[in-house]
Amino acid sequence: MDKQIEKKKWTLKKVISYSGAGILILFIFYLLFISDKSSKLNVEKERLSISEVKNGPFQEFIPITGSIEPIQTFYLDLTEGGKIVEKFIEEGTFVKIGDPIIRLENANLSLNVMNTQSSFLAAESQLNIAQLTFEQNRLSKQMQLLDLNLRLLNQKRDYELAKSLYEKGLGNVFDFEASRDNLDYLSKSKELMLEVLRKDSLTSVQLVEQSRSNVVRSKEYLKLIEDQLANLTVRAPISGQLTSLNAEIGQSVSFGYKLGRIDNTDGYKVRAEIAEHYIARVRVGQEGEFEFNGKTHHLIVETVYPQVTNGIFYVDLQFVDEQPTGIRRGQAVHIKLQLSNLSEALMVQTGGFYSTTGGQWIFVVDKSETFAVRRPIKIGRQNPQYYEILEGLEPGEKVITSSYDNYGDIEKLILK
Repeated sequence: MDKQIEKKKWTLKKVISYSGAGILILFIFYLLFISDKSSKLNVEKERLSISEVKNGPFQEFIPITGSIEPIQTFYLDLTEGGKIVEKFIEEGTFVKIGDPIIRLENANLSLNVMNTQSSFLAAESQLNIAQLTFEQNRLSKQMQLLDLNLRLLNQKRDYELAKSLYEKGLGNVFDFEASRDNLDYLSKSKELMLEVLRKDSLTSVQLVEQSRSNVVRSKEYLKLIEDQLANLTVRAPISGQLTSLNAEIGQSVSFGYKLGRIDNTDGYKVRAEIAEHYIARVRVGQEGEFEFNGKTHHLIVETVYPQVTNGIFYVDLQFVDEQPTGIRRGQAVHIKLQLSNLSEALMVQTGGFYSTTGGQWIFVVDKSETFAVRRPIKIGRQNPQYYEILEGLEPGEKVITSSYDNYGDIEKLILK
């Protein structure tokens, strides 16, 4: 009897088929759920700048360029016009206050001085005449009053005598009444004379005061014109060096002409230009420093000029200590201007990465130093050497600070 042979359930073909399908499923699962799907880029480690994140003293400052200028500059603008007839000194000369620089001629101004002098003399003469007339009139009236007082005194005597004789019956009524009327007349004449004297005195005083006021005004105007004439000789208003002089003999110049400049060379200041981005951060009293002849010299902001021109504004800085020996006008100095006080901060070195990321993210190097991944960060203050890290990094971590221009949207760098 034939024996029935059982059919095998797991043939080699089936095992191979199921094994292949399982491997395929596992591969797909790995790709979907386990494998790193981030975009990668191989880079050479030697071409990168890698910096360590660290805690340390941090101070925000900006580099600015300034130029040495005299502590005081006086611009010579003419207050009178005319023709230059004489030059007393040349450009570059050191002058003292009051030293003559140039002399001008102005025919119209000279004629005006002569006319004003004549007006002043006429006003003085009118005052003298008014005073003399007043005095003569006063003396004449005083003589008249004196004579009237004498006549009044004699008339009182005559009246008293006539009255006595009339009362005793020795005189007639006509003589008594005539004497009384004459006394009354002279009394009223005296009252009138006194009133005339009072009014004449007031009128004369007013005339004299008016003449005196005319003299004062004429004198003031004459002084003004004489001062203008004196201004035709231009003199140094301060001591210093005449660093520029725009004047030639025979040249005609007008009012306001910029003749030149005198610099006070007893001291210097620094005038610096700063980008308008920092205008809200720069204040009077902030300090700066620069190197000169191997020494550090300290400055302090004295003036901040608010006007912005072509994206920059200006500040004046004074030396805190003694001025550097050998420094010259116009010399350029490179200053570190402090915007904040020194404090502890988490920081990382500056680099080209900032221009690409805007300080919002950075590549952080793994501890194995075989790859680096993107990580969001937050940057605070900064200076030319360091960025202050507010969020996203820890002390001791290493980051790539060189340029990211060729990385695009790459999320992971493989370090070779």
